[in-house]
Amino acid sequence: MKLKTTLIKNVHIVNEGIIFKGDILIEGEYIKEVSDSISAKSSEVFVIDGEGKYLLPGAIDDQVHFREPGLTKKATIETESKAAIAGGITSFIEMPNTNPQTTTIEKLEEKFEIALKTSAANYSFMFGGTNDNLDEILKVDPKTVAGLKLFLGSSTGNMLVDDPKVLEKIFKSTNMVISVHCEDEATIERNFQAHLEKYGEDIPVKQHPIIRSEEACYISSSNAIKLAQKTGARLHVFHLSTGKETNLFSNKIPLKDKKITAEVCIHHLWFTDEDYDKKGTLIKWNPAIKTSKDREQLWEALLDDRIDVIATDHAPHTLEEKKNVYTKAPSGGPLVQHAVPAMLEMYHKGKISIEKIVEKMCHNPAILFQVEKRGYIKEGYFADLVLVDLNNPWTVKKENILYKCGWSPFEGTTFKSRITHTFVNGGLVYQNPKFNNINSAKRLTFDR
Repeated sequence: MKLKTTLIKNVHIVNEGIIFKGDILIEGEYIKEVSDSISAKSSEVFVIDGEGKYLLPGAIDDQVHFREPGLTKKATIETESKAAIAGGITSFIEMPNTNPQTTTIEKLEEKFEIALKTSAANYSFMFGGTNDNLDEILKVDPKTVAGLKLFLGSSTGNMLVDDPKVLEKIFKSTNMVISVHCEDEATIERNFQAHLEKYGEDIPVKQHPIIRSEEACYISSSNAIKLAQKTGARLHVFHLSTGKETNLFSNKIPLKDKKITAEVCIHHLWFTDEDYDKKGTLIKWNPAIKTSKDREQLWEALLDDRIDVIATDHAPHTLEEKKNVYTKAPSGGPLVQHAVPAMLEMYHKGKISIEKIVEKMCHNPAILFQVEKRGYIKEGYFADLVLVDLNNPWTVKKENILYKCGWSPFEGTTFKSRITHTFVNGGLVYQNPKFNNINSAKRLTFDR
């Protein structure tokens, strides 16, 4: 497939902490030129007038659950990658708790084969660590696989790693980024049993952050960090949910030199425990959404660079599953289509700059995972680009939700910003609201 040469003119380009008006030339898969003014050299060049719009690098989501293989009634790589593209996310890293779990090289490569055939966005996968698969972990090629995922607290699809000796061996044995879900299982189980005795099966969902508590998160995060410091491992702590945890992280050195990094997710920046009354189990996540004070402290840590990355932890379930009583309703929700618009809404509210959004959703995931030639608007880089109209409001409704599960925690929310075009490796794959029949997605590679 031959990709067009595309020229985007008169656009506000957001890159590396600055915004400047200019033009950008895409030739094949790559950004050929970024300049104040570029002229089309032939009539065959496809020209887009970006007057009044903003051009961002495609976001890189370092934590999604696209449910394939084995859980495809909830989602598939095809459906969720298309939703991601419509939401300005051009690359994703998917988690190993599918069915079967991605804990052998064979199962990992089967996932890559599915993505090769069906993904609309660039893709990589985490390899899952368990209590007994160290030999498989050592076979992983760090240049072609995003990293290693460990569940230090059980979540959807139990992959709990709870043997301290095994954990230390894993931390000592790999140079890859070790990404961790941190919640202390003993604390959660103790809290859960107390609530079960008090309420029975129908525990009020607003008790979720009391069961999966600040203490549970902090114990696990602090222990993981101590182990990383002891072994010299490269640790990335997923989805911080408490203010207390933010004090475990530093902003004293550049991201490229950090050995211990952190992520926050959209839902922990948007919702608080006050929203459980209205949203119920639709906003039941692990770790739980906590207090407004926690949310403010997460924002503070994000803005002062103790937290390095914004991600989604996109984890769809069917509406039927989510509407069960608390003890039977699974944790997780769909987010990739609405993450970038939600953060741009926070820009409109004066909470964060566009430059900072790009840093945390595009540049920093590329630095942290050493993704090759992505996450920036630079000559010679892959043309993963998103054109945004900051003043074109739209409301999230059933009919415009693209997730296979068909619902969103943002349903009824009006966003001021609209993604109008998304490019993946130079291919214009999305022109709001339509997808073009261009299969330009690639397997991510890593500069390690």
